[in-house]
Amino acid sequence: MTQLDKAARILNLKPSILAILKKPKKILQAAIPIKMDNGEMKVFDAFRVQYNNALGPYKGGIRFHPQVNLNEIKALAFWMTIKTAVAGLPMGGGKGGVIVDPKKLSPAELERLSRGYINAFKNFIGPKTDIPAPDVYTTPQIMAWMADEYAKFVGHYEPAVITGKPVELGGSLGRDTATAQGGFYVLNELIKKLKMDPKKTCMLIQGFGNAGHHFAHLAYHAGYCLEGIADSKTAVIDPSGKGFDYHVIEHIKKGKGVVDICECHEIDCDCKDHKHITNMQMLEKDCDILVLAALENQITSANAGRIKAKIILELANGPTTPEAEEKLYKKGKIILPDVLANAGGVIVSYFEWAQNMYGYYWTEKEVQDRLKTKMISAFSDIWNYSEKFNVDLRTAAFVLAVDRIAKAMELKSC
Repeated sequence: MTQLDKAARILNLKPSILAILKKPKKILQAAIPIKMDNGEMKVFDAFRVQYNNALGPYKGGIRFHPQVNLNEIKALAFWMTIKTAVAGLPMGGGKGGVIVDPKKLSPAELERLSRGYINAFKNFIGPKTDIPAPDVYTTPQIMAWMADEYAKFVGHYEPAVITGKPVELGGSLGRDTATAQGGFYVLNELIKKLKMDPKKTCMLIQGFGNAGHHFAHLAYHAGYCLEGIADSKTAVIDPSGKGFDYHVIEHIKKGKGVVDICECHEIDCDCKDHKHITNMQMLEKDCDILVLAALENQITSANAGRIKAKIILELANGPTTPEAEEKLYKKGKIILPDVLANAGGVIVSYFEWAQNMYGYYWTEKEVQDRLKTKMISAFSDIWNYSEKFNVDLRTAAFVLAVDRIAKAMELKSC
């Protein structure tokens, strides 16, 4: 809401438009009863927030997590509204969730809960209304169950109702690398603007999940110096400063843990080709680019003053707190914000929806080419807004998004 207010002041937004944007259009809640494997009946609280559809159908994931709550879902639905607008997609924003620890459910219980979610909200979703997708602790398999349950409701298989499905059921090629690929395209555009040479540019990557390890692989093969990587257990840096060599990158490509890329297989070691430090220590190392691909709130007001990286790329959601961001900007840091940097995922979700709607499917290269076009266009628009209003890239992204949404709302109301 702070970012929304800031964008509204810059745009001199009509008070009526701002008032509408401050509240979700629709809040849906349900209690989903599920029969457990032992015969016991449990009831799970579920939500779907449809925030704004001025630009198109609501779009946003469904998360299964024990800490899910309505305020979180509302905030994420607003954030998705901004992200789809930033990416230039004909879609709005929404979000869903269930209060549950899916790790404690058997596959059969998880399937029943997934189908139960669709039964609870089946009247409010659809290919032209609201298109869910995977999020925290939900998977392509869960999306497959949900799509199948929706098919029972409408009487035929409708793949465009949900994205993030297995390829065999209408999922898009290129979805598994989309977040990393999109962030990489954006970074390359910034590097060109700053006239930096990738071969003379050193990078640290925090986060070794899907986005982090794919990004590392892309960066290495583009000539960037990969000086350090980290996961939840440890961080590994190259003490020579020259960057890790190819055999390490190949381990990264296979998605192994950071400890496992080292021949010693231990956090405490005397090896000469790498050195272990803590995750937080790596964040504070001197480098050109720091890629945040792990969790939220990694750079806070407590450690912002010690961040030495010139460029911070947010592949994760919310890795930099607002208080930290102010300190970083005062030090001249450039932040590629999450609403732009990790938009590759939702863009390819949109591509999946489009392919489903038309029954015409693209090759992986076609997906990547279209993704590149979208990401470069979004970066260019945000860069231009940044210069036009003399603001940082995150503020520019919000101004761009709010401007697009507001214009659509005004045109519809005339």
